[in-house]
Amino acid sequence: MAVDRLSLWFSTGRDIDGLWVGTTESKPQPGLRRVEDALQLIKRHDSLHYSRVIHNLERIWVHLLPNARACYDPSLKACELDERFVLPETTTLEQIASTIVHEATHAKLERWGISYDEKERSRIEAVCLRRELHFIAKLPHSEPLREERARTLEWCDSDHDYFSNVSFQQRYHQGVVETARYVGIPDWLIRLLLKVRAVVSRVHRLVHHFAGPPRQA
Repeated sequence: MAVDRLSLWFSTGRDIDGLWVGTTESKPQPGLRRVEDALQLIKRHDSLHYSRVIHNLERIWVHLLPNARACYDPSLKACELDERFVLPETTTLEQIASTIVHEATHAKLERWGISYDEKERSRIEAVCLRRELHFIAKLPHSEPLREERARTLEWCDSDHDYFSNVSFQQRYHQGVVETARYVGIPDWLIRLLLKVRAVVSRVHRLVHHFAGPPRQA
């Protein structure tokens, strides 16, 4: 999206082994430093996964994500990390590192032509979680994180609609509201913007309804 590219242009970043690592934070940029430390953790304990991160990603970008703590953006070839996930001390470097490994796996699957289609999402997430578990096994004192990821993998393999388009859309809208509150937008303005958006959507549907099917030339 154009907004993301503009925000990326205004971000601060640096090159690490050919990988751009950046953030929208102002100085002293603690999120950027934590991602750098997480990359060093990967490099120190698992050179194979580190080479996959460097090879499959062009960017790691810390900014605000409305609907996830992390995602892979194919258009930017970027692992995007939500600053609300990266910054808290309760988030360990091991968690950040394993998340980067996860998103780099998404990038690798995209390079192989495996798109993140609705019917494939659960299977793709399971593949990425198994890559995480393979990496986590190389880390010292990693049992709690390994158990947490193993439970997530078991849940991912179960039958549910979490990865459906409808669920994604619902989480996105809720995430937008939460992100707006996080940056200090008052609730009254959020409610107003949501009403305006709903009105525009209804008008758009009415226009298509009354216009009818496209005319044949």
